[in-house]
Amino acid sequence: MALTRRALGGLTIGGSAALTLAACGGNEDGEGGSGKKEIVWAISSAWTSWNENTQSGNNSYGHQAMTPMTPWGQTGGEFAPDGEFHYDDAIFAAAPELVSEAPMQIKYTLNENAQWSDGNPVRLEDFIFQWYSVSGNAAHANQEKALPASIDWGSQIASIEQAEDGTILVTYVEGYSDPEWLFSSTVYLPSHIAEANGFADWQTDPEVMGDAIQYFEVTAPTADGQGVLGTGPYKVVDAKLGEYVVYEINENYQGSIKPTIEKLTLRVIEGSEAITTEMRQGTIDGAWPSEFSEEENAKIAENPDFAMETYAGSVWQHFDSNTQNKFLKDVELRKAVFTAINVQDICDKNYPETGVQQKLSHFFLPDSPYWVDHISATGQGSGDVEAANAILTAAGYTTGETLMSPDGEAVTFNMRYADSNPVRKLAAELAQASLAEIGIALELVAIPDGELGNVLAEADFDLIIFGWIGSAAFTVQPSQYFHSESGSNYGKYSNPVADEAIDKVRSTFDLDEAAQFTNDVDAIVAPDAYTLPLFDEPQVFYVNKAVLEGPVVNPASQAGPLWNIREWKIV
Repeated sequence: MALTRRALGGLTIGGSAALTLAACGGNEDGEGGSGKKEIVWAISSAWTSWNENTQSGNNSYGHQAMTPMTPWGQTGGEFAPDGEFHYDDAIFAAAPELVSEAPMQIKYTLNENAQWSDGNPVRLEDFIFQWYSVSGNAAHANQEKALPASIDWGSQIASIEQAEDGTILVTYVEGYSDPEWLFSSTVYLPSHIAEANGFADWQTDPEVMGDAIQYFEVTAPTADGQGVLGTGPYKVVDAKLGEYVVYEINENYQGSIKPTIEKLTLRVIEGSEAITTEMRQGTIDGAWPSEFSEEENAKIAENPDFAMETYAGSVWQHFDSNTQNKFLKDVELRKAVFTAINVQDICDKNYPETGVQQKLSHFFLPDSPYWVDHISATGQGSGDVEAANAILTAAGYTTGETLMSPDGEAVTFNMRYADSNPVRKLAAELAQASLAEIGIALELVAIPDGELGNVLAEADFDLIIFGWIGSAAFTVQPSQYFHSESGSNYGKYSNPVADEAIDKVRSTFDLDEAAQFTNDVDAIVAPDAYTLPLFDEPQVFYVNKAVLEGPVVNPASQAGPLWNIREWKIV
């Protein structure tokens, strides 16, 4: 099966991406000919938080589940399949403006009717609430409560103010620049809901702000104004964390594309086999499985009513080391471990008919103009046992049936993988076999469904396999993955040289220069054997085209086929 890469050529957009408002399609009122009034879409795994700003909430499954209600792209903008970045016209009346480079200042013009689903207006405080949530600043919020997944944006803001004409002016700290300022965070959580639920002093009391962030983590959104509310096309009428969300049309939605599906249910179905079964039984109308199964795809292809889209997506699988493990804190051991693992064998055995290749860059896809192979020269992923043993011997280890550390201790540690994901399970098993060849008895420990976020946040692993979702906006990724202070650096990798290089990535307004700085980061972190890229995961989604039309391929969106849910229609 041949996969084609669509749209963004490696999920980088260069300087040619267009900025538009959200009116990129239309919709018609009225019920479809199928007579259905409800669509059921499967989310392929549970989620553990309602707040996407936090470490435990920073995952694809929760993002998918909340896409119909939240601002487009979570914070008011989204990449379309053609590489254009669309601002949500339910919130904004125009694309933002860079009004100053020193200091960097961006002006946002609100839709004069911008409002949350409860009818309350979008306001200045909502921008500030988002800033405080992800600033990493203890003066804004107790950081043990806030636990932001990333502080790249929030930590660089000096002030957010509203002008007399109603525009919002975001001023950044002196010396800061960002080549991707067009895609900056804006509005996500409703500050008035925090105030109505006991957190009125969130702007002046860091403890209260921390509590407000936690409130949005654990409180399910409801129709009567609890928890996360959105500005999106749909509003929540029922929800249970990690299980389902039921939506109806948001009558206060101010966007130009009007939704028409009267009832929309997103519910968790774990595993491709279960998803396929539900599709064939007619209990769901579509799904974006978390794993690509050639066997299950073949079952879907048997039904002429089902559409199946396969494509090279933005999800990439990788092994990460916990650098606080007593063995894996040694970079030489990590190098040997990654050298012994045969990544292409993992690709071939998981996708014998698809032709998936080893990933050789942490940040760019092969057809990006910015792609550089940073992995091959290290030997990582080669499966070269002889080279791995040479690294170990030079570092003072005793090789043989059981690998012994320089201190005379048998080297052993675990590998965590998602229990219901056969791709990750097989990758872990193959890694186990590879490491046995250099004398390491790798213990495989499954992660229960829905617990990945907690396992990562608590660093409850030695080695782990999971997936990052890449983005067309690439300059945040070096910091998110590798900066020593990043909340998403789950294995606690720390390299002052890497931190210095990471700080340069967003020190320019030139995207080409930012890409070079990004590759400089990769050249530093790759030899440190903290993260071993495996492959860009082939993606697939299923749709019952006899019932539903609208889902399209969009590898640039973290919402996948749900990115344009406001345009979906019942057939």
